[in-house]
Amino acid sequence: MSNVDLRIGGRSYTVACAAGEEAHLAALGQTIDDKLAALGMAGQSETRQLLFAALMLADEVDEARKSGSPAPSPPPLSSDALPGQLEAIAERLEACAAHLES
Repeated sequence: MSNVDLRIGGRSYTVACAAGEEAHLAALGQTIDDKLAALGMAGQSETRQLLFAALMLADEVDEARKSGSPAPSPPPLSSDALPGQLEAIAERLEACAAHLES
């Protein structure tokens, strides 16, 4: 299990991933940060910025599907990596819930 520090929208996030996935995760984080920068949503809440970045990325995936370009398949899950991945997802969900509750 590894940790990757991502900088998205001017904030730092530490995200756990399977060993060997660090570069891929960092590239995904950069894609999200690039979308936020393109949106130019200074002054909006972090949640709102990430929502619009996610919507733009989802729109790109939808357009790729409509044009016949298949979306890339997620990497296969190994039984060794699954517990760590589930733990990382649970930690992110807990952090999101805590942020929404505050």
